[in-house]
Amino acid sequence: MATQPLTAANLESTISDNNMVIIDFWAPWCGPCRSFGPVFEKASEKYPDIKFMKCNTEEEQEVAGSFGIRSIPTTAIFREQVLLFLQPGALPEAALHDVIKQVQELNMDEVRKEIEEHKNHDHDHGCEGCGHDHHH
Repeated sequence: MATQPLTAANLESTISDNNMVIIDFWAPWCGPCRSFGPVFEKASEKYPDIKFMKCNTEEEQEVAGSFGIRSIPTTAIFREQVLLFLQPGALPEAALHDVIKQVQELNMDEVRKEIEEHKNHDHDHGCEGCGHDHHH
């Protein structure tokens, strides 16, 4: 499965219709993006069950903006509609495979539980003794 372009039009369906989606945010003028391209493409052949998408930040500024992309290349990984990884910089091939493996091995029930707990956590009570390390 080769990579496909990610656009504002297919963003939502891509994320909701696929168990795992990896997005490469890139631009034609970006040198590191060009060197990361073949690594990303090769990974897409290795993992046929994962949707590999490329988002041209020049053409899809709205999409890049919605992810808060500040530098490119940036790699984003979704699993079951949850954004689990968002990191700028061209990943070496081994690092890309490593992070894919980590995301595949995550227990998504645990992840969802943590997200729920975080959402329901009341931040207005001063947080004394809540056990979380908050950096304000």
